Amino acid sequence: MGAQRSSPALDRLLAGPSRRDRITHLEHVPARQGRRASWPEWVPELLVRRLAAAGVEAPWEHQAAAAEHARAGRSVILATGTASGKSLGYLMPAVAAVHDESVRDGGTVLYLSPTKALAADQLRTLRALKLTRLRAATYDGDTRHEDRQWVRQHANYVLTNPDMLHRSILPSHARWSSFLRRLRYVVVDEAHGYRGVFGSHVAQILRRLRRICARYHASPVFVLASATVSAPAVAAERLTGLPAVAVDTDASPRGPATFALWEPPLTDLRGERGAPVRRTATAEAADLLADLVAEGVQTLAFVRSRRGAESVALGAKRALEEAAPALAAQVAAYRAGFLPEERRALEASLRNGTITGLASTNALELGVDVSGLDAVLVCGWPGTRASLWQQAGRAGRTGRAALAVLIARDDPLDTYLVHHPEAIFGRPVEATVLDPDNPYVLEPHLCAAASELPLTDADAELFGPSTAALLPDLVRRGLLRRRPNGWFWTRRDRACDLADIRGSGGPPVQVVETATGRLLGTVDEASAHTTVHEGAVYLHQGESFLVHALDLDDSAALVEAADPDYSTTARDVTDITVVERLRGTPWGEATLNYGTVEVTRQVVAYQMRRLQTGEMLGEKPLDLPPRTLRTRAVWWTLSPDQLEDLGDMDLGGAAHAAEHASIGLLPLFATCDRWDIGGVSTALHPDTGLLTVFVYDGHEGGAGFAERGYADARAWLTATREAIASCECEAGCPSCIQSPKCGNGNDPLDKRGALLMLAELLRNAPA
Repeated sequence: MGAQRSSPALDRLLAGPSRRDRITHLEHVPARQGRRASWPEWVPELLVRRLAAAGVEAPWEHQAAAAEHARAGRSVILATGTASGKSLGYLMPAVAAVHDESVRDGGTVLYLSPTKALAADQLRTLRALKLTRLRAATYDGDTRHEDRQWVRQHANYVLTNPDMLHRSILPSHARWSSFLRRLRYVVVDEAHGYRGVFGSHVAQILRRLRRICARYHASPVFVLASATVSAPAVAAERLTGLPAVAVDTDASPRGPATFALWEPPLTDLRGERGAPVRRTATAEAADLLADLVAEGVQTLAFVRSRRGAESVALGAKRALEEAAPALAAQVAAYRAGFLPEERRALEASLRNGTITGLASTNALELGVDVSGLDAVLVCGWPGTRASLWQQAGRAGRTGRAALAVLIARDDPLDTYLVHHPEAIFGRPVEATVLDPDNPYVLEPHLCAAASELPLTDADAELFGPSTAALLPDLVRRGLLRRRPNGWFWTRRDRACDLADIRGSGGPPVQVVETATGRLLGTVDEASAHTTVHEGAVYLHQGESFLVHALDLDDSAALVEAADPDYSTTARDVTDITVVERLRGTPWGEATLNYGTVEVTRQVVAYQMRRLQTGEMLGEKPLDLPPRTLRTRAVWWTLSPDQLEDLGDMDLGGAAHAAEHASIGLLPLFATCDRWDIGGVSTALHPDTGLLTVFVYDGHEGGAGFAERGYADARAWLTATREAIASCECEAGCPSCIQSPKCGNGNDPLDKRGALLMLAELLRNAPA
């Protein structure tokens, strides 16, 4: 355990002596003094006065530096910590542009955020400044139809998201001509969130925006705001296609913080194959949230899934109803899928203190300014160090001492991290992984671009080197038509509908209560098979429902109110075929490979587990259609001679165990989540003729995660072996080789065989 410094909030959590053993490490983050800069002379005096009235005496050094770069016409990325005031870095040049008297009606600003909540929060901040020339408005799915025309014609600071830019603004650019002609700045907020397939789509949307702006003789400067990321200038250039300057030295002050790594205890229960079961992270988080609320500590609990957020809030409420019934109403859940008015009400309640404890998905990770928080609970590793620090930074925003607790799930990566704090603290955050040249991403955006303005040969430089090779195929498939002066979209349907930028896979599935016809929320189509299948437990605002039927044709899930004492988890089976081997490296007789694969997955059953303990209650079959995915994978093989040298073992079980553990550890080396990737292992694969273990990207065309695994394979697989070896169980458990989404019921698995197999694989791995 690290230095035993504590905090008042942590002392409250440790009031029970049995809890002290659950902390595996304490990290103390010291307070930091701030460094001010002078107001740039070009900042409007009215803005300076308004900010002074709000308590902002002068900008921090990083804010002023970013603003000066933007004002000078250089695209810039401001990559500093949570609560460092990144918004002032782009607010100064943005307001100056709006007040620019050299341009008729002044310049305009387009602000992009990944969530509606963040845009709404920014709008409140802008309106509070009471600048008469600043006509700010949101333009998103919640904007009333009658208000949209006013925004197009009169707003000079438009706050929107990549989805609306892709589906509404760019396809209708002629209606936005006045705004686009005067566009001076494009602000890309929370830029670290644009990674993987989503980030690749956004990169192409921004290229389309640049192309349309050029049509109106505008060349806006891009200002990106991000949590700390590795190589921020490189990340900004990949996202925008433009060179960018990085400002990444944080000059803002910060109060002291205590960061605890927390491992729930083992229970007396046994899971699959008799493996020991830890108390669930959600149950642990619910108890800790209830304790902190009882002590008046305003706390935000980040939970990985919608269901998990609901479960934590419900568990905390139940605990408070027993100990302090009056406080139960001060706990709530917040997640995507809520109706707009529900989200806004929850945000307001958190700000004014009506809510003391909130369990949220990462919908509240991204920048919503919530001051006064004292503690943050992170329920399960959030996928990247960048996200971890972003979430932890939500506490202590007013300069007071703060507490952050990472609660480990029963999962190989979480277990590894809480016992290897050096993998979290003192290490740089990850590089952003995205691939704008992915043909499954680029093709629909070429079609969308052609529908906006005919494509020409000159556009290949903007959209990337793959463009020239893809255009003939788009013509052959009837998506584009070639003419002497370019490529044209001639179909009646909307080209922008070809690109599913968030990977939802189709129209969202509406969740409807059968008895009342009430719309409870939505689930993206790609998640429907696993979250609202028949028999699934669905949670909404603390209420639980059972799914009576899933109608995929009508995109509807019918649910009935219920109060089961269990949760449900879908199970699937997977087959994989090698389409093309793109790279390969011999590791002695073993080989490491990277290439294109085709994956067929089918949800075949679901498990029921008791809520508080995770105890398995049973499994029921499902009849859902299979799905096929063409993607990228990294895979490794062992030769027959190597297997013979390993001696007698269950080859399939050893490979299966190594596959599970390697999937669990890859997120440490790539900016992904274990749910973004999948795996298949077999003692004899028909395409390789050898024992083979695959790990693949769970997105059409690939997302760059498997490629990162191929590049860092030695470090990745070494950490995988270490995670298995250091686990205290005898034959394998969820903390090392068992997977919560295994389609084979975690059978067979051979922990000892996996250790021997990985050691043999790594024996001749190149340094």
